[in-house]
Amino acid sequence: MKIAVPAETRPGERRVAAVPDTVAPLVAAGHEVVVQAGAGVQSLSDDASYVAVGATVVEGDVLADADVVLHVRPLLPDQISRLRPGAVTVGFLAPSAEPDGVRALRDASVTAFSVELVPRISRAQSMDALTSQALVAGYRCALEAAMRLPRFFPLFMTAAGTVPPARVLVLGAGVAGLQAIATAKRLGAVVEAYDVRPASADEVRSMGATFVQLELEAIEGAGGYAREMAEDRATRQRELLAPYVAKSDVLITTAAVPGRPAPLLVTADMIAAMKPGSVVVDLAAESGGNVEGSVAGEANTVGPVTLVGMADAASAMPTDASRLYAKNLTNLLALMISAEGELVVDLDDEVLAGACVTRDGAVLHEPTRELLEGGD
Repeated sequence: MKIAVPAETRPGERRVAAVPDTVAPLVAAGHEVVVQAGAGVQSLSDDASYVAVGATVVEGDVLADADVVLHVRPLLPDQISRLRPGAVTVGFLAPSAEPDGVRALRDASVTAFSVELVPRISRAQSMDALTSQALVAGYRCALEAAMRLPRFFPLFMTAAGTVPPARVLVLGAGVAGLQAIATAKRLGAVVEAYDVRPASADEVRSMGATFVQLELEAIEGAGGYAREMAEDRATRQRELLAPYVAKSDVLITTAAVPGRPAPLLVTADMIAAMKPGSVVVDLAAESGGNVEGSVAGEANTVGPVTLVGMADAASAMPTDASRLYAKNLTNLLALMISAEGELVVDLDDEVLAGACVTRDGAVLHEPTRELLEGGD
């Protein structure tokens, strides 16, 4: 079986879908792994390191005759056009945001697996790329805030006086939020956190933070994700959160609803009430933003407050992000490799069935199919 790893082409993307540590066992199992020249350079895996574990490094196109393509960001339609019918792709697809790519995969009769759709069940934990990349992103958010805040995170008691610790508020206690909490705590801040799911309270407390209790009904969707809320509830939630936001030195927002725009949690008026020098970091800026006025990839001043819209947060730490992501992909790929080393896509497997978006010229993922039918 020929497995191809193309260089990522999206601006700002520094990760790679396979690292030497994940390529080595594939080669040892008898598979041919072809890596596009320079694919791993930005994640500190140079061409020589791939060659050393038995991969072939190619200067030109690696897609045309590949049986399997491992990628990070969604393949572009012109890349998809070079794939042979029946080829398998594994990576992020962003099907709701990039329908043209899904159409191209469908029309090319490519079997495409979206790692965003891997079911959140116990046996699929090692394949859960959303979780591994959220871990990186949450850590990065806390560092961004610490670097921009014009004061210390930890308490200092000195001969010149006592410096109180910074107060950090994290909205959204999924994997990214919990990692932001943990990192802020390690840096010595006093941390509070809120999530619409009451089950998150124990996880927040286990990180040493205080869970913010609001007098609102719980909202929890399938698989432990938050779900979209009615506007009247969202308005009331913002009103109740306002005093917590105002007293914080740092606000980090990580709330997301899969397949939908990020919920608006913080308004411009709420930011205006924060202390001068405060920092707001919005991890959800790329999907619309939890904070009014945030722009992905930009840091702006809103009155006396710095508002940072994160973009490619995991790509900002490409070495470890790539290591984790590559392992997610090879674990998922292992479900498609028979004992004889052949590529066998068994959609009776609930993990493969849940993650498969296109196959044999059809869109199998129902929400994506409905989206395309509405646009065709």
